Amino acid sequence: MTQTPPNTVRAFFSTLAGKLDPEAADGLDVVYQFNLNGAEGGQYQLQIRDGACQVSEGVHPDPQVTLAMSGEDCLKVLNGQISGTMVAMTGRLRISGDMGLALQLASLFPSLRP
Repeated sequence: MTQTPPNTVRAFFSTLAGKLDPEAADGLDVVYQFNLNGAEGGQYQLQIRDGACQVSEGVHPDPQVTLAMSGEDCLKVLNGQISGTMVAMTGRLRISGDMGLALQLASLFPSLRP
């Protein structure tokens, strides 16, 4: 039985911690900040430390990586409908901070890949 993907950004972020690959995250201590605009907008922080993931709403004072995009695009990327690379190449995703960590994000959540 196929599970229906979450249909809001908030619902998706509430399930994200359980999708982390702890082996891929081993030894990491990083904060990803998501700044989302539009109808599905909001601010979320993804803290990955010691193979575990904690998601909370709001702005982190010093994230290593910040990703800014529309909430709608974020939901499509998280649900595997479009690739993050494609969103970035079309200018709809702005990344600041450690680009290496930004590129590593997809490998931390392998079940999210299309």
